[in-house]
Amino acid sequence: MTYRLEVGADVDREAVERVMRVHADRCPVYRSIHPQIHVTTSLELEEA
Repeated sequence: MTYRLEVGADVDREAVERVMRVHADRCPVYRSIHPQIHVTTSLELEEA
C-alpha cells in the first residue's frame, strides 16, 4: 500500500513519518488480515 500525501511547507514531516510507523497497529483492516496476508506500506510526500 502506498500513501501519497500532498502537504504544505508548514507540515511537520517527521510527525507524518512517525504516524506511518505506528498506523498498522491501529488500522482495523490491517489487523483483520495480518498475519495471513503480508502488507507493506510506503509513504510519498509531495509539496502542495
